[in-house]
Amino acid sequence: MQPLIKARGLRRPDGVLKQQTSLIPCTFLVLVLCFLLVASIFSASVRCPSKDADALQVRTHPVWARLPSNLQEFDCVNSPQAAPVFAHRVEGVKYPFFISIADLGSPDKPNRNFQRMIKGKLFQKPAISETVQKVLEKLKAHTFRGESLLVVDVGANVGMAAFAAAAMDVRVIAFEPVLENVLRVCDGLYLNRASQLVKVYHTAVSDVPGNITLHKVMGRLDNSAVSASGAKLAFQSNKVIPFTVSTVTLDSVIPDNLAVSLLKVDVQGWELHVLKGATKLLSRPAARAPYLIYEENERLLQESNSTSQQILSFLHIVGYSFCKNIGGDRHCSKEPDILRSL
Repeated sequence: MQPLIKARGLRRPDGVLKQQTSLIPCTFLVLVLCFLLVASIFSASVRCPSKDADALQVRTHPVWARLPSNLQEFDCVNSPQAAPVFAHRVEGVKYPFFISIADLGSPDKPNRNFQRMIKGKLFQKPAISETVQKVLEKLKAHTFRGESLLVVDVGANVGMAAFAAAAMDVRVIAFEPVLENVLRVCDGLYLNRASQLVKVYHTAVSDVPGNITLHKVMGRLDNSAVSASGAKLAFQSNKVIPFTVSTVTLDSVIPDNLAVSLLKVDVQGWELHVLKGATKLLSRPAARAPYLIYEENERLLQESNSTSQQILSFLHIVGYSFCKNIGGDRHCSKEPDILRSL
């Protein structure tokens, strides 16, 4: 007796059913297994080694090796991804780069770069981006500085200065206290392929280490300030939210054997406190003293109980006798030739 077996088949002309074994289920299973195997090999060979290699190169570079171990870099890889992401290339700079904006504005006052992107335009060039690139070109021409250039960016915002420098293959140590801005710097690290050039720290910089209360201006995070009245100075109708963040001094995190080419400070009126916390750094001899750019806004300074004259007097004490105002920022150098050429 023949066993009862359901089979797919074809009937011959003589009426006998010819059984035909289907290979489709088996073939499909084999293909799926092969695909999964190839995908796992590709994933292991492409993603993991490159990530490990990048991390190893970052850790072993002599500039990063000199930073104190207790200074914790912000972990962009494992941090939440900010959304939505609106990023574009910046127009009109010699060395192009991308930035990701943190504020989209409001329906009645949308962010101008958001509007530009909808119209198919590049992001508007921030003045500080062009300034940083021009200064770094001048500093590169002064071979007496010997080591590779290094920028310290205090008040990094979303990276307008940091990525302008990174686009020139210059390393950057960036400090930013507003988390929303830090997350946009993380966007920029990827978009500009700059993870080996820029280190970002979620902390404020002041004249004493510890903690400080800042005031976040919703819709205009770039105007966030230590002073509550200073934060609302230009945007009276915007909501202001206080928050607490840790502080460091530059002298506590920049070792003596680390050459700093450019120090940029933009902290909405808190500039004097930042500079006083960098007394050792700024007191270096001319050949090793950083070129300095800081925002000089008298109204914001007064809201933080300081003045532009107090800053200039302090800088004179630490050896900065050559300063001039360029586009709303104060530029100071112990090398007058560099300053005159700008």
